[in-house]
Amino acid sequence: MSAHPSIGFIGFGAMAQRMGANLREAGYPVRAYAEHQQDGERHGTPMEPLATLLPQAEVVIVSLPNDAILEQVLLGADGVLARLESGRLLINTSTNSPALSLRLEAAGRARGIAVVEAPVSGSTPEAEQAQLVVLAGGEPEAVERARPILETLGKTVHHVGPTGQGAAIKLAINGLMGAGLAALAEALAYATRAGLDAEVLFEVFGDLAVLSPHHQRKLAALREGDFAPQFPAALMHKDMGLLLAELNATFQGAPTLAAAAQQLALGAELHPDADYVITADVLLEEAEDAATR
Repeated sequence: MSAHPSIGFIGFGAMAQRMGANLREAGYPVRAYAEHQQDGERHGTPMEPLATLLPQAEVVIVSLPNDAILEQVLLGADGVLARLESGRLLINTSTNSPALSLRLEAAGRARGIAVVEAPVSGSTPEAEQAQLVVLAGGEPEAVERARPILETLGKTVHHVGPTGQGAAIKLAINGLMGAGLAALAEALAYATRAGLDAEVLFEVFGDLAVLSPHHQRKLAALREGDFAPQFPAALMHKDMGLLLAELNATFQGAPTLAAAAQQLALGAELHPDADYVITADVLLEEAEDAATR
């Protein structure tokens, strides 16, 4: 008998697989559900249909790609929140709109289920090493109940405020990340059009303090032509759209973020499943073509 509560993952993509592995290593019993795999194993975790996973799970961790899928899976008469027993805990690690976080908490409260939003900052390398930054929002009692699990997943757990504020700060962080990548891509494209050698560019930019460690990692991936999706372009595009919608709702002008979203949409349209650094590759290819004309 485990001393830890049993955990059921709903959605078991690249990030969730790594989180599940860290929880298993810490002694948590972990099972998972994914729409396209309901038996066997994935990344060492048993896969099950919801009908058998939900009755066993004392804690449900959700990792789904967008608001529409979250609503479909969690809400409604046949949704997960309607099928969970009272007293359970649901932790939502997805990146979604603040409004949806509030709806999920309200639906959980009506059923006696504690709901904590806990989006994470970090990509698959941080998830693998349990070095995520967890951005928890919700009632203090619920967040403290979730904290031992969240501390297993990340290097720090920040209780940023009530429900909705975890989603908001995650969108702000991803906006900063996306705008930084868009600026890097445009700077590299300009220097390429000006005739600088690509290897010189990568060597010099790789030596700069002005690039964050995250963007240094993206620069290295770009140099190697490695577009394996640590953070897919389609998800970055989705997050920038959520952020712009929030900005419009608060009547805040954000021309820098709007321009960055437009640039990042290019990579998402052409290569949605590649890492979002693909946008820089697209701009560099255009610049190289222009420089040789």
